[in-house]
Amino acid sequence: MSAGSAITTIAGRALAVPGPDIDTDRIMPARFLKAITFDGLETHLFADDRLEAARQGRLHPFDDPAHAGARVLVVNGNFGCGSSREHAPQALRRWGIGAIVGESFADIFFANALSIGLPCVSAVPTDVVALLALVQRSPDREVIVDLERERATWDGGSLTIAMPAAARQALVTGDWDAAARLVEDEDAVRRTAARLPYLAKFDVQRFPPTAVC
Repeated sequence: MSAGSAITTIAGRALAVPGPDIDTDRIMPARFLKAITFDGLETHLFADDRLEAARQGRLHPFDDPAHAGARVLVVNGNFGCGSSREHAPQALRRWGIGAIVGESFADIFFANALSIGLPCVSAVPTDVVALLALVQRSPDREVIVDLERERATWDGGSLTIAMPAAARQALVTGDWDAAARLVEDEDAVRRTAARLPYLAKFDVQRFPPTAVC
């Protein structure tokens, strides 16, 4: 691809975090947003939910060894609602999640996830509920999310998945990676910068586009 890496198929074991309206503060509590990079954020995923589960003598899915290394997250409706913190999808991606299958997603969470190459695909609620139950019952079952065929499949079943056409096209062609698209023609960036009055004194040699990105 001329821009970023194409994302067409995500395959691996899955984990389920059921419940409607799981907001970004549950996914990534606000007290962990003080960091100036995203490094290490994955260790704080669902921090409060995991603590509460431990107090009750339960294992949260993100602490359950049976789901270690899972690549597909299965959720219910309006996942990622609440504040528009990009830390939430960043942490999920850094933990190892490569795709999220759910009933629906908050718009800003969806956009933030798309910008880092984390597909959020929707399915009809009854299919999602069935997949949630399957994942909880059989954590070793591999789930394959195929963006080109718009299907999620596993041994013994499948369901139809969907996402906006422009988002799916961006993923399967590699155009989701805005930074890669910006620097693939560095000469054009330099020519444009040279024409802009407010960049006239900017040291392009010291801060080339590749360094800025």
